[in-house]
Amino acid sequence: MSPLRYNPLSRCFLPLAALTAALLTTPLAQAASCAGLLGVQVPEEAIGLPTRGAQVVSVTSVAAGGSAPQTFGAYCDVAAEIRPLDPAAPTIRMRLVLPERWNRKAMMFGGGGYNGSVPNVAGNLPAGPLDQPTPLGRGYAVFASDSGHVADPFSPGAFAWNEEALANYAHDALKKTRDAARHLIALHYGSLPERSYFAGGSTGGREALAVVQQWPTDFDGAIALYPAYNALALNLQFGRITRALAAPGAFPSLEKRAALLEAALQACDGLDGVRDRVVSHQAACNARFDPASARLDGRPLRCPGGADSSQRCLSDAQIEALRVFNTPIRFNFPLASGETHYPGFNAWGSDLGRPGEGVQLVVNRLGLNTLQPTYPMPVHGTGFADGAPYHSGFWDEWVRHFVTRNPTFDSLGLDPEAPGPWLPRISELSLRQDVNRADLSAFADNGGKLLIAHGTADQLVSSRASAEYYERIRRDMGPGKTRRFLRYYEIPGYGHAASTLFNAAWDSLSALEDWVERGRAPRGQIVADSVGVPGRTRPLCEYPGWPKYRGKGDVNAASSFVCVGSRNGH
Repeated sequence: MSPLRYNPLSRCFLPLAALTAALLTTPLAQAASCAGLLGVQVPEEAIGLPTRGAQVVSVTSVAAGGSAPQTFGAYCDVAAEIRPLDPAAPTIRMRLVLPERWNRKAMMFGGGGYNGSVPNVAGNLPAGPLDQPTPLGRGYAVFASDSGHVADPFSPGAFAWNEEALANYAHDALKKTRDAARHLIALHYGSLPERSYFAGGSTGGREALAVVQQWPTDFDGAIALYPAYNALALNLQFGRITRALAAPGAFPSLEKRAALLEAALQACDGLDGVRDRVVSHQAACNARFDPASARLDGRPLRCPGGADSSQRCLSDAQIEALRVFNTPIRFNFPLASGETHYPGFNAWGSDLGRPGEGVQLVVNRLGLNTLQPTYPMPVHGTGFADGAPYHSGFWDEWVRHFVTRNPTFDSLGLDPEAPGPWLPRISELSLRQDVNRADLSAFADNGGKLLIAHGTADQLVSSRASAEYYERIRRDMGPGKTRRFLRYYEIPGYGHAASTLFNAAWDSLSALEDWVERGRAPRGQIVADSVGVPGRTRPLCEYPGWPKYRGKGDVNAASSFVCVGSRNGH
């Protein structure tokens, strides 16, 4: 296993014979060069879901470059658009990079949030290592799309008014983009990829699970980091948290959140046998920490009398809101997807925001940000210096554009635990957004391999949800069959895509290649590097394991830790 290091609804399938015929409709000799791809049409027959075909709209020949070790050879940068059936729906914008020295493999990247922009296909995987080449640098043909709309930064969910755009975002664009990319790859190289992989985080992690579930023979392997697989259930939890934070006096400042984090570290940091400012035994911390009785530097974290009297303490209103963040929402109504709840977050030990610059600003914006939820909802997302919590902005967009389709609707007025007349629409949306099938036999039987990893300090997608999904798969498929195709790891102290406590990067692609192509299943220790202490490594343990200090040795070396609690001893 290569090391993990720091980094600042079923669908129809196109018969193979039809795909082959479609590939032959364009003369290979005319389209083999990079320039020759300009204007090429991808026939609708080559795409396994209904479209009006696709067209290459630009090509650029790019010279070799990059900085070692992330260098790359010359490649052809292709932009294409997949035309919708509905003339009012946006096109799917996609990008494909075709290296001059192709390794005969393909990689698809997933998106993030509400999507709306094309990921950097010449860049790295989510949490990818900086000491290894990117997929393009390894010779992969890499592609991705905007999922079928261009994001409005002030209203990123507005696309959902169009049903085809909504279906594309839910998952249809994944199949359409993959098929169009394979057609262009075949035209350029004269053959299809021998291996294909998918990698994504957050929404992209949900997309990784979507392709595994719905098109189980399309990819040989997938990497799903912090996957928001039960996205509708998560949205309802976002609404519950938002309403709690919107209560009078309930929104904690950055300074108060810094005090909470410090109190949690003082109480839980040593539970793994060493004080290193990383909570490695998160389950034990969840069981023992209570903000109402916790102490910070020897003094109560709760403000005297529960009043809001200092930036170094929490009021009763703030403690109550944070407890909502830590606890599950349970649905007293049926959802068509079958989801019954969404778990709480690991609020004790997660960085929900604190004063700081650089990466810390990103962490803050993905956490509770700087402005209390209200109506109208303040701006949100990572593109604004100040704004509402990311959770709250996501909820507000979803309520106004996915559910009610009323741009002036007060999202704070919709109770996610009692949605009333909106329940039928919410239940209908759950079939699109919750990608939660637990029997992945078709993927596994086809030889597919799946790697899932999630940071325990994720403030935007709960690692408890990923653990639940993993346990569902083990229940439905059995532990033995599950272990033959799936590994799930939790990364202590790692937040959502970025962290200033314990950031991590993992050479997951090499691990996946070894498993799929050489039959070497991931075993032993994977290590993570910390931003706070350059060169610090920690083992990454199979769930439900966690890294415990052996009691001697360099506290910054993974070799000084042992994984305990893992079912398989790794």
